[in-house]
Amino acid sequence: SSHFGSSRRRCRRPCPPRGTARRHSWAAMKQKATVSSSRRKSRKAYFTAPSHIRRKLMSAPLSKDLRAKYNVRSLPIRRDDEVMISRGHYSDREGKVTQVYRKKWRIHIERVTRDKANGQTVPIGIHPSKVTITKIKLDKDRKALLDRKSGAAKKGKYTEKDTA
Repeated sequence: SSHFGSSRRRCRRPCPPRGTARRHSWAAMKQKATVSSSRRKSRKAYFTAPSHIRRKLMSAPLSKDLRAKYNVRSLPIRRDDEVMISRGHYSDREGKVTQVYRKKWRIHIERVTRDKANGQTVPIGIHPSKVTITKIKLDKDRKALLDRKSGAAKKGKYTEKDTA
């Protein structure tokens, strides 16, 4: 026959259809039927994500003192935040974020540059997960975001008073 699926050879052994995960004894039941747990689909969704979703995906952890102050673990990175690079060749360098390059999944930090052969200096892109935010650029929207996130964090916690 001349339809598309016929060219693939079938083995005699009954195999699960393509795209279905093999069941393991340790595999837990799925929480949401509408959300795919397929590696292929997850990677496609990540790498083809639009800019407004990349903003959230390009989040960076907060430093320990900021985490204690705001009761928030991470924030989407933005232009005038001050960060410390914690991984890679430029680790322990501090500086202000000069650009969030969402298309390339990178941020540019002041004084993290290199000189080209023609004498031009170019910024080096750092992935936001490899930096720690040390100073937040606060405006009313960012403040509202922090309040919202810290409220959600407190909601899930039980104190000794609650259990008694």
